[in-house]
Amino acid sequence: MDPGVRFYFHGRSNYYSNGDKYVLSNNTLSYLDRVWNNAYNAASFAYEMEQLAKKKGGMSNLENIATIMQVQSLATASDVFGDIPYTQALQAKTANISQPVYDSQESIYKSLLSRLETAVTALNTTQAGPTNDAFPYKGNIGQWKRYGYSLMLKLAMRLTKADAATAKTYAEKAAAGGVFTSVADDAYVNADMANGYNNANASALGTPADLYQVRWSKTMIDFLKANEDPRLSKVAEIPAAGLDGNQTAVGGDNTPAKQLGLPNGYDLSGGATDISKSPNYPGATGSDKNVTPIGNYSRPTNIFRNMNGPLFVLTYAETELLLAEAATRGYTVSGTAATHYKNAVSAALQSLAKFGTAGAIDAATADAYATAHPLVAANALKQINEQYWATTSILQNFIEAWSNWRRSGYPQLTPVKYTGNFANGTIPRRELYPTGEGSLNPDNYRAAVNRLSGGDTWTSRVWWDKQ
Repeated sequence: MDPGVRFYFHGRSNYYSNGDKYVLSNNTLSYLDRVWNNAYNAASFAYEMEQLAKKKGGMSNLENIATIMQVQSLATASDVFGDIPYTQALQAKTANISQPVYDSQESIYKSLLSRLETAVTALNTTQAGPTNDAFPYKGNIGQWKRYGYSLMLKLAMRLTKADAATAKTYAEKAAAGGVFTSVADDAYVNADMANGYNNANASALGTPADLYQVRWSKTMIDFLKANEDPRLSKVAEIPAAGLDGNQTAVGGDNTPAKQLGLPNGYDLSGGATDISKSPNYPGATGSDKNVTPIGNYSRPTNIFRNMNGPLFVLTYAETELLLAEAATRGYTVSGTAATHYKNAVSAALQSLAKFGTAGAIDAATADAYATAHPLVAANALKQINEQYWATTSILQNFIEAWSNWRRSGYPQLTPVKYTGNFANGTIPRRELYPTGEGSLNPDNYRAAVNRLSGGDTWTSRVWWDKQ
């Protein structure tokens, strides 16, 4: 189960029925393994790249980029699970370590920030960059440096509650070093369907069952409507009347005023929580037996079904929002919180163009919107982090949206208290360790679980997630 999806769009039938209710499905354990395995696979490839570059010699930029990508991958794993294998990780081949110890998240984060600083500082714009660049940088080391410093800023701001001094120190280092300066610096990977590397997010929205079930949540649609956000008509549509889930290419009505988010906590079970019992239920589309009862609620538009579409890692909009928060907290960064916020709002709208022309919002429109919706100092942290949530959610970076929600507390969400939920009527704070860890690495797994207040549960908090 993707920890971010439960906040943004949900289905209400079959395998999507558990998204916002925190109940187990047949795929829950598989999703837990997937986050862990994907993070460590990515880190392993980056580690292998680092070792080969060192062996070959004369490829220092590639070595340092490999370190940056290890930091990115392992930070993601730690954000989701907490303490993870780190100092002894990735060394099965080089040091024959198959049962690595779990390091504390506090020590991991401090090491990641230190390694990141060393690697980014060492990137040399006078030397060759990578020739097979997964990001759209085409080997531009200047952009890689800005990515590294932007990643440093994000990791630093993750620690605002757990270690304010370290957060301030590294946020200021990142700002001084030089972070993203425009949407041209957005870090993302375009999928390559022709060669078997499809966009997993698009794949999860492209089947008839997905089209039938997936809807934006009321929380998100209400937020966009309340702010007259131009993204609403680009990302949400009401399906055509009678659509039964088999017409995957048919678009819907994207008129902003007509959009309606699906309220959380309902299902299609026919009981007390059946969607038809929700307040202001709009009814089904048509009368055919195959028509979905949730058809009049907003679903994601076709821009999200592009199998060659972008997979966002880190954006200029996120970076500017973090700078706005840093300035609000009194950190030494260039520019005011209001200026950074304005830049972020405009950039968030413009980044949608990477999904294709149907998602594009031109710079003039984005700038005008940002100017008309300025930061209000008295409400700054709430405003900044709600925009961060909306931006990362819409760009489908769900784990990041969830992580920043846990850190900041914004937006203020009401948990669903569904019968049989595994989070005691709360929104989960972490994911369980993969099921295999208890048998493959039992001693180190148990030591990590014992350090968690509450054990290996969905409600235990990782180190940086302070109350």
